[in-house]
Amino acid sequence: MKIDKKPVDRFDWPLAFILLLFGTISIIAISSAQTTGQYNINFIPSQIQWYVIGSIIIAMTMYLEPEQYKKAAWIIYGGGILLLAILYILPESMELVHRRNGAKSWFHLPGIGSIQPAEFMKTFFIIGMARTITKHHERYLEKTLQSDFLLLGKIGAVFIIPFIFIMLQPDLGTGLVFIAITVALIIVAGITWKIILPIFVGAATLGLTLLWMALYAQEFLAKFGFKPYHFERIYSWIDPYSYASNEGRHLITSLNAIGSGEVFGKGFKGREVYVAESHTDFIFSVIGEDWGFIGASLVICLYFFLIYHMTKITLELKDPFSTYICAGIIAMITFHVFENIGMTTQLLPITGIPLPFISYGGSSLMGNMLAIGLVFSMKFHHRTYMFSSDDDE
Repeated sequence: MKIDKKPVDRFDWPLAFILLLFGTISIIAISSAQTTGQYNINFIPSQIQWYVIGSIIIAMTMYLEPEQYKKAAWIIYGGGILLLAILYILPESMELVHRRNGAKSWFHLPGIGSIQPAEFMKTFFIIGMARTITKHHERYLEKTLQSDFLLLGKIGAVFIIPFIFIMLQPDLGTGLVFIAITVALIIVAGITWKIILPIFVGAATLGLTLLWMALYAQEFLAKFGFKPYHFERIYSWIDPYSYASNEGRHLITSLNAIGSGEVFGKGFKGREVYVAESHTDFIFSVIGEDWGFIGASLVICLYFFLIYHMTKITLELKDPFSTYICAGIIAMITFHVFENIGMTTQLLPITGIPLPFISYGGSSLMGNMLAIGLVFSMKFHHRTYMFSSDDDE
């Protein structure tokens, strides 16, 4: 066993450079988004501030070793659940609670602004999941159908509590992120396909059935608490032009903006199509209009490099806990990117999920920086001690 390299050499410089590129793209895109004048606020200083705070979060997160996160996993997970519970319990009449777009999802902190606990709970949830899976495998060294069913039950128990609180807000988009993380971790946890394949097939069948019922059996679904606006989300996704005056408006303007950019775009601040919330959820439409197909493709490629780089790190890790942490973060960011770009291009319904590292928003950016900080930590401390090839001979 030997000490590997100096701390400066063990720091993940390529990952830091990718984040720097995202920060630059974010500032440029938000600056252009402000030309439409939806808000008389300059969001650039705040976004730079969030990036600075996010960098501090990464440094603090990277300082701790994976084993320390493993020991504190339930405290971290429980703290996130407590924040969600407090947000649910407190009455909306209190200034501390803030509702936005129909969701009771934010704390309003004087002097700081609005903070969304669910954005941090995603990472806390991944830490709790990683500990659950790791401890199970340490206890049950021999895999059986019974042990796999038990692990699936443990994963379900860790998942269901935050998911319920998220859906009570209600926040469907964030709830879908939790589902995506859980599915990814179930797969990498090594549970036999004899168990998970029927579950996945059943879930897909249920999803398609609900979609069919949303189109042809609305009265039946209404008996189970589904509201008209839930159905309108589906209708406006499939045929936005029939709902151009309400639910379909955002999608139509997004498609018009991206399409008008054509191949090379209109240039920085050359935007002509008004898109609501273009600095947050619909930031990709700004990129598409300003920089066209080429610019939008480069942004997608940058996300590909980010996910590829994190996947490469994950495959190099020897510690199972670190591996599950990184796998969960990869799933979270991948789903965010897929859903956000999908909803702005009509591939998926609109759910209000921001584009990671580019959309404006303190909670979203700090939550993602916290997650990336864990990736930095897992790689940094993993490389502190390594076995050389000479020792193995």
